[in-house]
Amino acid sequence: MMYAWTAIFAAVLIWSGIQPTDRMTWVLEVLPAVIGAVALAVTRKRFPLTPLLYGLILIHCIILMVGGHYTYAEVPLFDWLGDAFGWERNNYDKLGHFAQGFVPAMIAREIVVRREVIRPGAWTSFFVVCFCLALSAFYELIEWWVALASGQDAEAFLGTQGYVWDTQSDMLWCLSGAIVALLILSRVHDRQIQRLTPRLKTG
Repeated sequence: MMYAWTAIFAAVLIWSGIQPTDRMTWVLEVLPAVIGAVALAVTRKRFPLTPLLYGLILIHCIILMVGGHYTYAEVPLFDWLGDAFGWERNNYDKLGHFAQGFVPAMIAREIVVRREVIRPGAWTSFFVVCFCLALSAFYELIEWWVALASGQDAEAFLGTQGYVWDTQSDMLWCLSGAIVALLILSRVHDRQIQRLTPRLKTG
């Protein structure tokens, strides 16, 4: 599984780095995916994740790398969808922020459940949602700091496209992603954790 994961990640990373729309934006958008891949490689033997989580992380990395290649405001598929549905902007960034809640929610849930940080139940879900909102807020701060440091060069990274409520909308999409992930994936996630934990204890 990890060989396939690595091959897909590497292929998309190489493609995204070939003549991206804006090189600085590519670096800023792809860097979290690369850091995540390195973290997975370092912790794979000490703290292997569930197959569900590895798959979700790969999808999130691909979203980041596609956005880095085109910039979030210029992904061709979402230009086409915008024309089809009458959108006034390219909404690929909203997919990115939905994933920013959806995938980290499951990462946080797996760590909290397996490390027994919080007793399973409603408090676990509450903590996970709060974590994702905090992560989203911190990411918006990073975007602000980058904009202050680089001026006009950060426009493609910010991806506001003239929408005055872009920051608040991004956080709402992240919140929605976290809630949806918990609602539809918690049961299958629990089953995979139960299958993984005994193997780890006896292995």
